[in-house]
Amino acid sequence: MQNINLEALLESLHDGVYFTDLERRITFWNRSAEKITGFCADDVVGSCCYDNILVHVDRDGNSLCLGHCPLAATMADGVSREAEVYLHHKAGHRVPVSVRVSPMRDDRGAIVGGVELFSDISGKYALELRTRELESLAMFDALTGLSNRAHLQAELDARLQERDRYRLSFGLVFLDVDRFKDFNDRYGHEIGDRVLQTVAETLRQTARPFDLFGRWGGEEFVGIIRNIDAPGLRAIADRVRRLIEGSTIAVPGGRERVTVSVGATLVRPDDGTAGLVNRADSLMYLSKKLGRNRETCDFHSSSKKISCP
Repeated sequence: MQNINLEALLESLHDGVYFTDLERRITFWNRSAEKITGFCADDVVGSCCYDNILVHVDRDGNSLCLGHCPLAATMADGVSREAEVYLHHKAGHRVPVSVRVSPMRDDRGAIVGGVELFSDISGKYALELRTRELESLAMFDALTGLSNRAHLQAELDARLQERDRYRLSFGLVFLDVDRFKDFNDRYGHEIGDRVLQTVAETLRQTARPFDLFGRWGGEEFVGIIRNIDAPGLRAIADRVRRLIEGSTIAVPGGRERVTVSVGATLVRPDDGTAGLVNRADSLMYLSKKLGRNRETCDFHSSSKKISCP
């Protein structure tokens, strides 16, 4: 049998691959890992995987690096694992990835480290196709690449028609970037634009395939959430807020965290576009009033407003 150059083989894979020792110190990082995360090998080799590098979180925004790490668990019990998580890209946004972790053993079978393979599951090509379609219809926002207000309004009209014809419910999520004026005043409009692009990229990467997020105007974003009930809408509003909260942008002298205030509501039988949007907007402003970086939800069936920090 011919000798196999293992490192060359790993470098040729489309999946990101990294090895760690038992202290979770990274010892190998392939080119696909660089492409998916934005971090080059020089950035990470020799560091521990929990040292503010990938910062894995689950779908609800909970950190996995400090207590629920699949790689640490696999090195502890020797059982391979699979999971879908979000990693922290070097540019600041979150990327959904499918990870597979396995233990590495020496010749005697003792565990000496771990290996993680991860692949981008963001549906890049589908998103690119959708962007081209939006471009052809002049329905996208040039700065963020999301749907613009005209497209959002057209989609809202379509969803309201579905409600009338088929009694299909949907929800609306209204987001506003917290202290956006401060970013512009302190760092200039270029940084302000980067804030909007970071929020937009997180929304794009975390949206379900049949939901639609877009830029309503200024620092405001809207999400049209289909086939959803009250608990599900509240969970999506919370997940989006927490994932954005975990995003950062580079500024002179360091990095700044980005947060949003969120209002979420289900459509009501008598809603029109204006009434639905105004209600979600009012809920968002209530989140601002209650301290920012939280969501406030109003569901007609319970007639209760629920605010979550």
